[in-house]
Amino acid sequence: MAPGPLRRPLADALAVLADVESKGGATVYRFTPGSVRRALDSGQTATDLHEFLKAHARTPVPQPLAYLIDDVARRHGHLRVGAASAYVRCDDDTVLGEILADRRSSSLGLRRLAPTVLAAQTDPASLLDGLRSMGYAPAAESATGDVLITRADAYRTGARTAPVPVPDGPPAPDTTLLGAAVKAIRAGDRAATAVRKEPTAAPAAAGALPRTSAAETLATVQAAAMTGSAVWIGYVNAEGGASQRVIAPVRVEGGFVTAYDHTADEVRTYPLHRITGVAELADDQV
Repeated sequence: MAPGPLRRPLADALAVLADVESKGGATVYRFTPGSVRRALDSGQTATDLHEFLKAHARTPVPQPLAYLIDDVARRHGHLRVGAASAYVRCDDDTVLGEILADRRSSSLGLRRLAPTVLAAQTDPASLLDGLRSMGYAPAAESATGDVLITRADAYRTGARTAPVPVPDGPPAPDTTLLGAAVKAIRAGDRAATAVRKEPTAAPAAAGALPRTSAAETLATVQAAAMTGSAVWIGYVNAEGGASQRVIAPVRVEGGFVTAYDHTADEVRTYPLHRITGVAELADDQV
């Protein structure tokens, strides 16, 4: 019991060692195993606690309190709890001593916990790689102490979807195919009237699209994109299939031309290096 208010340093020290049970004209402090352990956790020893009580108590320290402090101090720290990301264990403690003495193991944060156990501050994968780089051949261990076995990855094809069943009877007529054929015929009619405007180019056979150089192709499609006109091109796809198309270029950049394809009736992008030839259409066909 502390009569009256205590000075701040004394009150703070006593608050660590004991729990306040009641306040009023006098403050009652109760010493418990938990409060004594709290004082020991703060770095004080049993001797420090005995000397503190003797220095500030007006009466001799009760014997049960002295026994309580000594009993808690005797058991305090008998068990240790810490953090470790991984561990290394070996029946031969000399091998672990060699690992600790090796400068290359400094980055692993190893610490000996027992003659045959080392704790590490790195993850198990990094610990395995570090020990293997030092010339050792460690094996990974599971949480139950069993050796982990790694197998080669097995690659299997994904499950295939079932084919769509064929309906009974003849298929319905495809109107989109008929429309595409009409568009192709009209595009061919426009391409048949294409003329070359470059006077230096060699004349081509009627209905045939002559080859142009990369510079001529780029200049022609750029001019068509600026004027909004259509051109006739020869195109070879990635599979080597050749075709002739009537397109209206919209944008030319990065080695590609984006244009409205009159044959396909949609906007498409074509690599310039796959265009074999280009010609402007006659003015009455644009």
